[in-house]
Amino acid sequence: MKILLVNDQRLRIDGGAGPLTIEADSAEMQYSPFHMLASGLGMCIYSVLRSWGTNAKLSGEDLAIEVEWTFVEDPHRVGEFVVEVVWPSLPENRRTAAERAAHLCTVHKTFQHSPQIHTRVRAA
Repeated sequence: MKILLVNDQRLRIDGGAGPLTIEADSAEMQYSPFHMLASGLGMCIYSVLRSWGTNAKLSGEDLAIEVEWTFVEDPHRVGEFVVEVVWPSLPENRRTAAERAAHLCTVHKTFQHSPQIHTRVRAA
């Protein structure tokens, strides 16, 4: 499985055998906290769709997830994610069901219903 850093605001998750790797088109590109945030969303959707596909007897060998994000201000933060499910072998008549399945991802739900965050600073 591979996370490919496409640019500073886009990544692609491709399945496959072996350990998870993080790669970039450029040696200068860094895996940022925003890539990590988007990776969590993308990996969750990927996992849900692979499971759904297996149960539906659909091959997920060519499944990939692309996640892009944009920033907004006041305060500066990620304001939008755009997730593209790239699944060439998915039959046309299963696309709506796949989209519904993608929305079942727990990380997706967490972004829709923001959790409370409590920050504490303490000595060792």
